[in-house]
Amino acid sequence: MQKEKKLPSGHPDTYYAATAVGMREFATLAGAQRADVCVIGGGFTGLSAALNLAEQGFDVVLLEAERIGFGASGRCGGLVGSGQRKDVFETEEAFGFERSRQLWDFAELAKNEIRQRVVKHGIPCDLQDGQLVGVHKKRYQGWPQELSEALAERYNYPFCQSLDAKQTREYVATDGFLEALYDSQALALHPLNYTLGLANAASQAGVRIFERSRVRSYSRTDPSLVETSQGSVKSDFVVLACNGYLDKLERRIARKIMPINNFMIATEPLGEQRALDLIHGRFGIHDTRFVVDYFRLSEDHRLLFGGGENYRREFPADISKFVRPYMLKIFPQLDDARIDYAWGGTLSVTVNRLPHLGRLKPNVFFAQGYSGHGISTANFAGKVIAEAIGGTATRFDVFAGLPTHMFPGGTLLRYPGMVLAMFYYSLIDRL
Repeated sequence: MQKEKKLPSGHPDTYYAATAVGMREFATLAGAQRADVCVIGGGFTGLSAALNLAEQGFDVVLLEAERIGFGASGRCGGLVGSGQRKDVFETEEAFGFERSRQLWDFAELAKNEIRQRVVKHGIPCDLQDGQLVGVHKKRYQGWPQELSEALAERYNYPFCQSLDAKQTREYVATDGFLEALYDSQALALHPLNYTLGLANAASQAGVRIFERSRVRSYSRTDPSLVETSQGSVKSDFVVLACNGYLDKLERRIARKIMPINNFMIATEPLGEQRALDLIHGRFGIHDTRFVVDYFRLSEDHRLLFGGGENYRREFPADISKFVRPYMLKIFPQLDDARIDYAWGGTLSVTVNRLPHLGRLKPNVFFAQGYSGHGISTANFAGKVIAEAIGGTATRFDVFAGLPTHMFPGGTLLRYPGMVLAMFYYSLIDRL
């Protein structure tokens, strides 16, 4: 994977790792293990699946190639939006109102699952309410009003309000937004601390967690034999929770996702007043660009800002230099602010930007392709996979029934195609 600076703990050098709470070491798998379920991946999906399975009484082993929360789950922007990656107008057009409402309701359950886990397990993840979506060009003006009305009238969700330019400026001090949608029931959190909290809860529930235990292969048998360099797990079920880090482990589904890299920076502490002069409160913000900018204030008054992507294995040589122009386009008043942390992470997208869940014969479940909407969706995906393994597949089948297309060119040629597509969309963003 990418070459990047790691801390002595084995985590990437991020603001989140520097402020982590509840980090602990789990052993590396050695020798043979037997379990009902082997979960591969120690991020939101895998930990949620493992925890929910353990609560149902299953004997679970979870294998993580690096450290818990090493991937996108511990590096992302921390924004937990309402609904799916596509808004309800798009899901209604694609699937009709009934299925669109079902997907919306699942997303609401996903947010509630996060809230409940935070309370139940006492997870110190700085959970915040609120999210603002800033409209960055005239073409999208009117969308906040239309969406807030549709959600209130057809989805029983009266928590969004449309903001005009002046009202938007009162929330966030930028001239880059023409208007905005504010969702008071969306969330933001410290993603690594939430991930670590799930891991500790799963361990307490009986899940055997192994770190630094990269899976080399698994057999398509029942039971399956999952093998690492130093050990193995024989299990009745396997859960693939690798997402952007799937690589060559399972080629049957690798062609349905595109791993991409996204990047973040954290400024120096700005002081409470300067921070509040930028953003009037603690809530998440993103814009309407195809490649979104997203940002929020940290507990210690830094600006956490995400912007820019690339579509290859390597990260930019200087991530701070890569992301800083995106930040200054929104907040030119931060030209003098020092950047203390800069990092990247790998997520995956699908062609239609909807999550890809399914089952491979004879006994493998998977979830991937959250397309930048992964905190709530991945947590809920783990939950519905656990339900399906337990014998209740109703909600899993809804997600598994969503159409998912292969990227043109498969795993070999998808990157050149993606670069061309993203160049096109970047032009559209600017027009």
